[in-house]
Amino acid sequence: MSKDHSETHLSRRGFLYFSASCFALAGLGAPALAEARPALNYKVNAYIQSLRRTGRIPRDERTAWSVYDLTTGTKLIAINEERPLQAASMLKPFVAQAYFYRHVADHQGFPYTNGIRQRMTAMIRDSSNSETNYLITRAGGSPGGLQRLLQQRAGGVFQQTRIVEYIPQGGRTYRNQASARDYSRYLFATWNERMPMCKEVLHYMGLPNGDRIVQGATGIPSDTKLYHKTGSTARLCGDMGIVIARGRDGRSYPYTFIGIIEKSQRTNHYTSWIRDRGNVLREVSSLVYAFMKQRHNLV
Repeated sequence: MSKDHSETHLSRRGFLYFSASCFALAGLGAPALAEARPALNYKVNAYIQSLRRTGRIPRDERTAWSVYDLTTGTKLIAINEERPLQAASMLKPFVAQAYFYRHVADHQGFPYTNGIRQRMTAMIRDSSNSETNYLITRAGGSPGGLQRLLQQRAGGVFQQTRIVEYIPQGGRTYRNQASARDYSRYLFATWNERMPMCKEVLHYMGLPNGDRIVQGATGIPSDTKLYHKTGSTARLCGDMGIVIARGRDGRSYPYTFIGIIEKSQRTNHYTSWIRDRGNVLREVSSLVYAFMKQRHNLV
């Protein structure tokens, strides 16, 4: 039986950074829960367990959740954060990041041309698998080469990330993996410009497209800015991103949100399954926003 649980060993330590260069992160500690079992972590965990009791999330599905308040530096949710799960298209910003590592080291060999920009737009905004495979080969030579590059440049971020295959025709990729904590570390590092050309990555992640964090979520203003990437297969429904919530004081209150639901076997009813699991992500996102609204007096 799949079981969702909160972290039991909690730490007040913040992030630790070990840099081989100004851009090459050799180690980046993850956000830790700032206090023992915070209220939001309990609330979301209880909600997921209620969905299990009603059968909406069955025994053969695992979930992982992570939320980090970038304003206060507080981890608010850590449920199955360390568990590597299917990555699907959520790894596509990682591919862009790998290319930017190459570019800053060798501008001539890895130019950032209009053609590359168009490929990155197609990869992240349109979730093009063929452009992703092109950029995997261009940046790493192979999936394994891309994995080694990311490990060498930012091993502390991509601790549970495993890139072992191209995305096959039809998108049936199940072997590439990452954890919710890896996505959390990556979004934190990107937001705080601890990787090369982070603003470019955020540009692509901020281009308008469908999401499971803001669109259709109860209580979240529809015009809330979001930087994100979804992942969808017959075994995975996920989204990871940075929500730029607006306060009544006119300031921005950004936070990360990662939600992943993985099924042990392919569903035979993809359309209804992905729609319902996407709605579960939206429901959890609504719970998070309601908490943040009270915490920061959001609109």
